[in-house]
Parts: sequence; C-alpha cells; structure tokens
Amino acid sequence: MAEFSLIDRIRARTAARADIALGIGDDAALLQPQAGLQLVVTADTLNSGVHFPAETPAADIGWKTLAVNLSDLAAMGAQPAWCTLALSLPTADEGWIDGFADGFFALADAHDIVLIGGDTTRGPLSLSVTAMGQLAPGSALRRDAAQEGDDIWVSGTLGDAAIALRAWQAGTLDVRATADDAQVEYLRQRLARPTPRVALGRALIGLAHAAVDVSDGLLADLGHICARSGLGARIDPGSLPLSAAARARVGDTHARDAALRGGDDYELCFTAPPSKREAVQAVGVRLSLPLTRLGSMVKGQGVDAAGHERDTPGYEHFL
Repeated sequence: MAEFSLIDRIRARTAARADIALGIGDDAALLQPQAGLQLVVTADTLNSGVHFPAETPAADIGWKTLAVNLSDLAAMGAQPAWCTLALSLPTADEGWIDGFADGFFALADAHDIVLIGGDTTRGPLSLSVTAMGQLAPGSALRRDAAQEGDDIWVSGTLGDAAIALRAWQAGTLDVRATADDAQVEYLRQRLARPTPRVALGRALIGLAHAAVDVSDGLLADLGHICARSGLGARIDPGSLPLSAAARARVGDTHARDAALRGGDDYELCFTAPPSKREAVQAVGVRLSLPLTRLGSMVKGQGVDAAGHERDTPGYEHFL
C-alpha cells in the first residue's frame, strides 16, 4: 500500500469539528483553541519489543499508543482535544492498519480527541503520538505543587500490568488471544489496554495539589512528585490497592512488590489536603473508581515505604 493510500485510510476514520480549521491532508493542521484556555501538550513513543510484545494484536497496539498519551493529559487535569500520529511500519499491511485504527479510534472517540495529522515512514515498528488538551490557566495538576501534610492517593489497582508482563515473559500468558480464565484475562487487558483516568484528572482540579500518572512504578513516579516539590513521602505498603487477580496469580508479597515497582498501570497518584478527604472519596464514588489513601507528604526527600527502598531508576519496560 502506497503512503498516500495509507494516509487516506486513516483519514477516513477521523471526524470533522469546529475547532479544527484544517486537519489531515496539508503540510500542517490549523487549530482554533478555546478562548481563555491554556494548551497542554505531551508526546510519547512506543517501540515494538520495548513497550509491547511484537506479537501484540494491532488493535491493542492502537489503543495503548493513544492511552499512554491520554494518561499524561489526565495527570495534568486537561481535557483532550487533538493529537498527531507518526507511524514507522516494516510493511504497510491493510489488515494491520485497519486493526490498529480500530483500537486507536475506539479510545479517541471515547475521549473526544481528534487525529489532525502526522507522518508515515518505513522502518521498525514504532508509534509516536503528540496529544494536546486544554484547561483553565492556573488549574493544572503539577508535580511541583504538593504540600507538606498532603494525603497521598492512588486510583484503581497497582501492579497488574507488571504481573501480566512477567507472565508473558515466562511463557504463561498469550497476549494474542482472550484467556479462558477471567482473572488472567483481567491482567492481560490491564497490560494491553490500560485505562487513562481522564475523568478523574478533570474532577481533581480544585481538590488535588499535585498529580502524576503511574507509568514507571509507584516508587519512581511518586518520587518525581517528591523531587519536584522538595518534599518526602511516607506510605504504608499494606494499604496498596491490589486486585484479586494479582493476589491469586502471585500472592500478596509479590503483588505488593509489583505495585511498588511495576509499571504500565497508568493510574493516577495525587496529593490533596486532608480537608478534602470526603470530597476526594465522593469523586471516586461518582466515577465508580476506587481511590486509596496511601500516606502523606512529609519533610525530607524520597519515598519511605516502610523498608521497601526504591532500588531501580524506574520501570525498564521490556529492556
């Protein structure tokens, strides 16, 4: 398939919108940001064999390619708006392109983000997205805004994707097909199709002081908040939210370690003053999303996890 045919195939899946004066098809796109809002921009690249197994279905790759970028917007509290996509493909296979688009646009449509351009080239499978969102000036959830005494919260459950990764590496999880066991399938989905917490990020504006998405492991990512805010963090490993699937697969001890050090969860870790506890809990109820209080921000530096030291620089993905 020729490059322009590939672009046309992707463009056919995009939507027109009033804030896009010119989308795919020219040298650049023309956008009309909403008056009075700030632009939020993030970019991520996913490489085959580094961020996902080479045999991962195209639809799952499409979903995850966008999900990791939406997660960054969520951590800032931004409303997704537009994105670009750069594809490096070994071959321009129509079936693969259609599968990739199925996953990508299923998530894009769910979050009202529109693909406005990008690039295609031949080479090892690599996918890069630049995602853009909007929010009111001064409302962003920043890593450098945590305050001493803040509660530390995390959404959902942690460690599931890391446990799924280890199972795949051990040859006991097939990422290509739905697992017969419901708990194994839950773990596979957590690795293949993470859920960006966009609605949570939006709801935390005015409640939370700081936030980060958990992409490289809780110890590493909470450590970013500590470093940027000039504070330490004290958490109770016994309060870590672990899924029933994780506990059943590896037991509590290993599940807790995966929750602390594993990556690819794409949950939100955030800090908020104790006076906002009830309001934060109400957000979790409204979104049907468990929110767990892990500890507090304190004077000092780094993360104190009751003897669980951060002994790696962060999640190494598949390297």
